[in-house]
Amino acid sequence: MRLIRGLTNLKILSRQVNSPLAEGCVATIGNFDGVHLGHQTIIDQVKSKARALNLPSVVIIFEPQPREFFQGLEAPPRLMGFRHKLGALLAAGIDIVLCLKFDETFRGYSGMGFIEDVLIEGLAVRHLVVGDDFRFGCDRAGDFGLLEAVGAIVGFSVENTRTITVAGERVSSTRIRNLLLENQLEKAEALLGYPYCIFGRVVYGRQLGRRIGSPTANVLLSQMPALRGVYVVRVTLESGAVQDGVANIGLRPTVDGRQPALEVHLFDYTGTLYGQHIDVVFRHKLRNEEKFDSIDALKAQIARDFDAARLWLAEHPRMEHH
Repeated sequence: MRLIRGLTNLKILSRQVNSPLAEGCVATIGNFDGVHLGHQTIIDQVKSKARALNLPSVVIIFEPQPREFFQGLEAPPRLMGFRHKLGALLAAGIDIVLCLKFDETFRGYSGMGFIEDVLIEGLAVRHLVVGDDFRFGCDRAGDFGLLEAVGAIVGFSVENTRTITVAGERVSSTRIRNLLLENQLEKAEALLGYPYCIFGRVVYGRQLGRRIGSPTANVLLSQMPALRGVYVVRVTLESGAVQDGVANIGLRPTVDGRQPALEVHLFDYTGTLYGQHIDVVFRHKLRNEEKFDSIDALKAQIARDFDAARLWLAEHPRMEHH
C-alpha cells in the first residue's frame, strides 16, 4: 500500500511518467474511523470495481478529521489513531491512501475546486464510491448530484455506498462510540467486526507504577479515548506474544491527570516494552476511573483490580484474536 500525504505530493506523483495513477483509479472519501463493518463494505465495493477496471483502489482521508478541525476538544473521541487506521486499510487490501491535511487553506476549497484539483487533476478518478448524503466544500455545494453531473461531462461514474445494518440500525462510528461509552463491548465488536482495541507506542511515564509496586506500560494517546475506566485486557506485543493484564484508560485523576493516558499492567511479565508498538484489546470493564485520597489507597485498589481481573480471566478463557 502507498501513502500519499497532501495535495502537493499527489500532484508531483500524478505528473510522473510511471505514476500508479496514470490510468486513473477507483476512489472513496471519508473518515474511516474504526474501519468498521460499514467501512469494510465500502472498501469491498471500491476493490471490486477497481479489479473490474484494472485500476488501483484509493481511500481519501483527512488529518485532522474535519470535526476535530471545527470542534477541537469538543469533537467526538476517535475509535482509532492515524497509524492504526493506516494498518487497517492496508489489511483491507487498499492500494493507495491519500491523506489530505484539513487546515485553513483546505477548508477554503469550494466543492468544484475540490473536484477539479483532487479528483480530476490529482487522482484522475474513473469511478467514485460515496454516500448520497456526502457534502464537501466551503460552500457546501459539493454533493452527490454535483459529482454525478461533473462525472457525466469529464468521464467518471459515481456510485452510492452500500449501507450495512446490524440489529436493524446502520453501522456507524457514532453508534460504536456510544456502545463503548455504555460498556457494551460485545455489541461494539459485532459492529466493528473485531474486538475493540487501541494500537500505540509505549513511552516513558513518570515511573509511578514502579514506585507503587506495579510497573505499567504507558501507551501514547494523542486524542481523548472512546473508553474510560479500568479494564481486563489482552495485549499483543511486537514479538507476537500475547499477555493478559489490566489497563486504566482516561485522565488519571489521582495523579493530577490532565493528559489522556492508557496505562497497561501485564501479569507476570518482566522486561521492558519502551518504544514497542502494542495492541491492547479491551475484554471486560472492572470499574470506572476514581480519584483516591492517597497513593496508598490507589495501591490497595490496584491490588483488588488485579484479583478481580484474574478471577474474570479464569472464568473466560482467552479467545483467538481475529
